Amino acid sequence: MSVNLDPVDLRSTITRLKRARGQLDGVIRMLEEGRDCEEVVMQIAAVSKAVDRAGFTVIATGMRACLAAGGEDEVLDVTRLEKMFLSLS
Repeated sequence: MSVNLDPVDLRSTITRLKRARGQLDGVIRMLEEGRDCEEVVMQIAAVSKAVDRAGFTVIATGMRACLAAGGEDEVLDVTRLEKMFLSLS
């Protein structure tokens, strides 16, 4: 089953990803400037967490859409769902 995601449902996730993009640009600048390793790693961890949370939100939103739209003849593909979750780990 294929589900199209509604951008309105993901508005906060899109905002989170845009913020993470800005943070990533900052990390790149920090590396180019030769900043302290600990500072850089902390910022990379923050970007990574933001992107991971966005990914989980996309999966959860997709699940809700699947369950809301699914009829009796449609089954949520558990294997695909597990693969999506594991791709974020």
